[in-house]
Parts: sequence; structure tokens; C-alpha cells
Amino acid sequence: MEKEYRLAKREDFNKIYRYGKSAANHQFVLYYYPQKELGHFRLGISTSKKVGNAVVRNSLRRRLKEIVRLNADKFPPNYDYILIVRKPAVEMEYAELEKSLFHVVRKAGLLPRK
Repeated sequence: MEKEYRLAKREDFNKIYRYGKSAANHQFVLYYYPQKELGHFRLGISTSKKVGNAVVRNSLRRRLKEIVRLNADKFPPNYDYILIVRKPAVEMEYAELEKSLFHVVRKAGLLPRK
């Protein structure tokens, strides 16, 4: 995922947690907050130590970033997103992760329903 699409600063995370809205399913919690000046979206991924060791957490992050990178055109622009990974996501295959991620984005009302 390119640098301009990353959400990295602590104050950005705090602003989204405080003022943003959220949607969740069993695998993910998605926080989102509209930004007017960007022209594209930014994404931050958070995985706690409860999910697994560093190898497991980083592997999940890499797979999720790849899913977002390949489907960047489907995500609404001008939003900041924080994706919190829950423990059930560890046992999922790539296709299941992709399906679950889009489910939570649809649940948030950011994508049209099927």
C-alpha cells in the first residue's frame, strides 16, 4: 500500500476513534471519518496482542493491506479508516478475509448492498 494511503499519526487515530463512526462484524471493527481535503482514502490497521504473536499479526496486516491495495477503487474516497482485527480473523483464508472486510464496509453504509 502506498504511503499516501497510510494512516500513521497517533493524533489521526485518536481523532477517528473520538469523532468517527464504527461498524463491526465477528472479524473486524471499522472506524471511519470523512475528510474533505484528501481526494483519496487513508487506512490504518490495528491488531492487538490478543490476536497472536508478532508473526501472526504482521501476516494478517500484510494480507489486509494487499486486499485493500487490489480493491482501492472500490473504497469511497475522502475517508479515513481504521480497521481493528479480531481474533477469529486469524483462521481465515485470503478470500474469506476479503469477503468479511467488504461485509463490514457495506455494513457501515460506505458501499452499496448486493
